Amino acid sequence: MAVSAVIEFQKRFAEWLGVGWGFAFWKGRVAMYAILKAMGIGDGDEVLLPGYTCVMDVNPVKYLGARPVYVDIEPVTYNTDPALLEEKLTPRTKVIIAQHTYGLPCEMDAIMDIAGRHGIPVVEDCCLAMGSRYKGRLCGTFGLAAYWSFQWSKPFTTGIGGMATTDDGELAGKIDALCRAELQRPSAAAAAMLGLQRATYRALIYPRTTATATAAFRWLTRKGLVIGSSATCEFQPTMPEGFFLGMSAGQARAGLRQMRLLEANIAHRRRMRSIYDELLRQAGWDVPEIPDYMDPVLVRYPLRVADKGRAVAEAPGRFVELGTWFESPLHPAETPLELYDYHPGTCPVAEEACRQVVNLPTHPRADEATARRSVEFVKGIGKP
Repeated sequence: MAVSAVIEFQKRFAEWLGVGWGFAFWKGRVAMYAILKAMGIGDGDEVLLPGYTCVMDVNPVKYLGARPVYVDIEPVTYNTDPALLEEKLTPRTKVIIAQHTYGLPCEMDAIMDIAGRHGIPVVEDCCLAMGSRYKGRLCGTFGLAAYWSFQWSKPFTTGIGGMATTDDGELAGKIDALCRAELQRPSAAAAAMLGLQRATYRALIYPRTTATATAAFRWLTRKGLVIGSSATCEFQPTMPEGFFLGMSAGQARAGLRQMRLLEANIAHRRRMRSIYDELLRQAGWDVPEIPDYMDPVLVRYPLRVADKGRAVAEAPGRFVELGTWFESPLHPAETPLELYDYHPGTCPVAEEACRQVVNLPTHPRADEATARRSVEFVKGIGKP
């Protein structure tokens, strides 16, 4: 029964995306690791990533002995700037990671053109971009493979969880062989604890309660009392024991329930984006113009403020669900950048975004009242 739930979720997710194969994992970063390892990434290889990402996206690169190389971002979409991509390529470059930040699609035509001319595969980071489209085509269907996260803050959640997808039969065979040889199953205790946390999340997490609940959850995670998104050992570039885990049956069943609600979830996030756009324009904000050929489904609504530190400090007292992604080129702020081959000044546009950008909720429990309260709050902080 446990195996069948995971298999069904893999099948349903791949069918929704329109690709041949899906492989479910305990976390999205494990899915990324599986893809890169199946591709043969190893010592001395280079992997290109945006300098505006999560350190958990860099860990799989380091775990395999490869070197991350960071590319600066565009100031509107917060994605890799294709104009800067080619100059970062070397004979050691083996993969380009195309991260669709906040759900805003990358300039996939330009990225795929550069990658094709140099014979370098592209892997899409779709952890924030479920349902987003570029020129009518779903993000996650352009590259050799894609990986997805179902962590608490993502487009839909299984508690934690992830998926690797591909339409390439050869790569699918290698991922399958890797999983058969090395993949471990989560313990019954961990799966049960995660199930309890999902129930608590459904009961308690709302826009007005998020700040308090998040602080409590992080404290409990540090004490080892709950399963957090990231353990302390994951802030170092050495693979922790028990990292390569598959998805539990409970996660898979939660994912199947979420699949039934996915189109409504996507439609809601589109509505929330429109509401924020209109409210911010009315407030005199400069709302970035996203190209018509991009159809983003935003996991969060990003915007720049005059004083990010003040905004973060004051939001909980105003019951505003304010996100801080990304506090550092390799989020979160406490990441030891030198251990991940990032040197300050490498990506100046990204570093400025880290100082200015906050984000607002678009999830199904947020509504127009949430948006109005959030916009009134950021109006008080001011534009940069």
